[in-house]
Amino acid sequence: MLHIALHLLVPGLVSAAFYRQQWLKTYLLMMSGMLIDIDHLLADPVYDPMRCSIGFHPLHTWLPIGLYVLLLAHSKTRLVGIGLCIHIALDAADCL
Repeated sequence: MLHIALHLLVPGLVSAAFYRQQWLKTYLLMMSGMLIDIDHLLADPVYDPMRCSIGFHPLHTWLPIGLYVLLLAHSKTRLVGIGLCIHIALDAADCL
């Protein structure tokens, strides 16, 4: 449950800290990074609290993660990239 709460809270904190003037817009763009969890629907069981998502689910493998990092380079894709990188970092923390 803490994991899911962090997925909601961390982008909000980043938005409030660094994008105060447009916090809602930036928060929603960062939250779009949660859409990569659609790949969990391919797993059986769909949710396993003991499973490490990194390297298991297709959108949580190294090639897509590299693409998420590349999104940080351009200003038009940066906020989505930040959201995706936050998502992956939180999922990676669960693997420790």
